[in-house]
Amino acid sequence: MVDGATALPGRSVLGGRVPSRAGRPPGRHALRRRAVHLAFLVPALLYLLLFFGYPVVKNVVMAFQEYTTATFYTGEAPWVGWANYAAVIDDPVFSRALMNTGLFTVGSIAGQFTLGLAIALFFHKRFPLSGVLRSLLLLPWLIPMIAASAVWRWILDTDNGVLNRALGLLPFVDGRPAWLTSTSLALLAVVIVNIWLGIPFNATILYGGLQEIPDELYEAGALDGATGARAFWSITMPMLRGVVTVVLVLGVVYTLKVLDVILGLTNGGPANATQTVATLSYHLSFREFDFGMGAALGNILILISLVFAVAYLRLNRRAVDE
Repeated sequence: MVDGATALPGRSVLGGRVPSRAGRPPGRHALRRRAVHLAFLVPALLYLLLFFGYPVVKNVVMAFQEYTTATFYTGEAPWVGWANYAAVIDDPVFSRALMNTGLFTVGSIAGQFTLGLAIALFFHKRFPLSGVLRSLLLLPWLIPMIAASAVWRWILDTDNGVLNRALGLLPFVDGRPAWLTSTSLALLAVVIVNIWLGIPFNATILYGGLQEIPDELYEAGALDGATGARAFWSITMPMLRGVVTVVLVLGVVYTLKVLDVILGLTNGGPANATQTVATLSYHLSFREFDFGMGAALGNILILISLVFAVAYLRLNRRAVDE
């Protein structure tokens, strides 16, 4: 080291230039890391483009074409513009399906959230075998929906169903309700089954949110007289606001596109009593083979789901910021 010499930026103590670190080209190690990152990223991007991007774009294009089974042989799909959308919206079944979709979604979300929150609060209290019971609660989530629908169809059968057999043993029940063949009961039956399927999701997410609430808040609230229902509304629900928002919005998005449960139980009947936008799109595409109209209806459903997806992202960001 030279006495009295002070090193200047970009120069050594001996007066020579020192190459700037910022101006150096990336070394082999940095290039290798970037190559590894790209190697993991490219397959994911290709997967998204092939299995998500292409179907969405293709569906949008098909909605403006007269796309039928003849297209597979001739390769021709005449451009019809907004005719498919006009035909779908003018169809009287569409208004019925839209109303059923709203009733099905509201009923399912209300039942799933209420029962899921009650179960989450129940398991929040420590008691023996609570872990085992929480594991059993996930069983409806693990069963394939089409298999669960087949079981529920047997349970709700008018003549030989377990539910009607059990109701027949009660003295105040007269007759056997036609759960799946009555125009007034079919939608209610489908909603009940969908509630059963969605309870595990709501209970699991809400239970996780309850675990994040510090016990000190309840102890401090108890000193001020906030116990029982007052503690629930003053402490639990405000602390769960972010989780509740996520559960409700995701539940709406998932419920709007429910297809297999309704097809397995009623197939949209009787007399379109359980026909939703999702099942009507399936019916037009794979029963009547009018893929253009089916795609148009599917795009309408995507737009409806997109509204709730955007709301979920904004509300979730607001909850994180708070």
